[in-house]
Amino acid sequence: MPGRRLPRPAELAEILRPRPFVLNPTDRRLSRAHTIADLRTIARKRSPRAVFDYTDGAAELEESLRRARHAFGDVEFSPNVLRGVADVDTGTDILGKRSELPFAFAPTGFTRLMNHEGERAVARVAERERIPYTLSTMGTTSIEDVAASAPDARRWFQLYVWRDRGAGRDLIQRAAESGYDTLMLTVDTPVAGARLRDARNGLTIPPALTLRTFVDGALHPAWWLNLLTTEPLTFASLSSWGGTVAELINTMFDPTLNYDDLDWVRENWPGKLVVKGIQNADDAREVVNHGADAVVLSNHGGRQLDRAPTPLELLPATLDSVNGSAEVWLDTGILSGGDIVAAIAMGADACLIGRAYLYGLMAGGERGVQRTIDILRAEIVRTMQLLGVRTIADLTPSHARLRRGS
Repeated sequence: MPGRRLPRPAELAEILRPRPFVLNPTDRRLSRAHTIADLRTIARKRSPRAVFDYTDGAAELEESLRRARHAFGDVEFSPNVLRGVADVDTGTDILGKRSELPFAFAPTGFTRLMNHEGERAVARVAERERIPYTLSTMGTTSIEDVAASAPDARRWFQLYVWRDRGAGRDLIQRAAESGYDTLMLTVDTPVAGARLRDARNGLTIPPALTLRTFVDGALHPAWWLNLLTTEPLTFASLSSWGGTVAELINTMFDPTLNYDDLDWVRENWPGKLVVKGIQNADDAREVVNHGADAVVLSNHGGRQLDRAPTPLELLPATLDSVNGSAEVWLDTGILSGGDIVAAIAMGADACLIGRAYLYGLMAGGERGVQRTIDILRAEIVRTMQLLGVRTIADLTPSHARLRRGS
């Protein structure tokens, strides 16, 4: 057995390689994020509890969201080898136009609450990355301002049907005039879901300075400073609001929404029409019969009806029902590039991501959203390479299945 000795300085120099110090604190923070879960951890530390919980939470016992995550966890991949995967193309056609990644940014409400850069930052990332961005009716930046901030982005507008049809017609017209090429009608929100985290946190829009929020603000001074020293919150669809999210939904949204309203939207919108919030195969077929170009299997991120169907499990029946007459997209519970690859392999034409980019936004503004894209792209490429697949079109059900369905 060889004896011990002291290492030579040259030997130590080879292994002592301290990580270079990153001067910018945002870049330094984001450099530690290697997954969306890492971004979530950073977001939780940097945001007031009520704001983080609004993004992170779901309805009632949050079972719908847990089931969606469990479904992706139950995916089993089936790789092929010796396929030559040095070059991978992550692009795909979504509604007849190329997207450089097989997903779009979903509509999210009150985005400037997560970070003062808000919707503009997200739209700019979408423009750079050449993927679609969807502005929510409940967004906190106007239709026109988002268009001005990202003039070359592929912009979509998400619509809720208001009790006031005139207001809805005005939103449709403004979106068309501002160059939004697709309208996404959300149909799963006749009334507000019971989002208990928001109720327990006393979340209002805009946030009220109660004793609780004051104490929380002392722990997150940068967030409050940014909120109070930048332009007041404005909305894509209304001038102001002073209550809770649930009160806004129950006051403004129309619970009588039916297929006649879908026909009205189709008649008034000149571009592509997507219907979001489909939760059974029969409804998917019916909205396509009424003119939808794509349907989104979604339970609103688990934020409406708890114990709603899990979109990934609903995908096969919906594909059979629609039978190629419209695109079928999927959201809810997507937190990795592997999740996206699994959904595409199992038949989805595209995915929407919401929470994932909001975690990035909370973690580091526009740079955090960019970090989200960088993480997801790397995961998509790596997963495709390990599956032996070079293009999105090459993904088939032979590459992924739900284990519990076997």
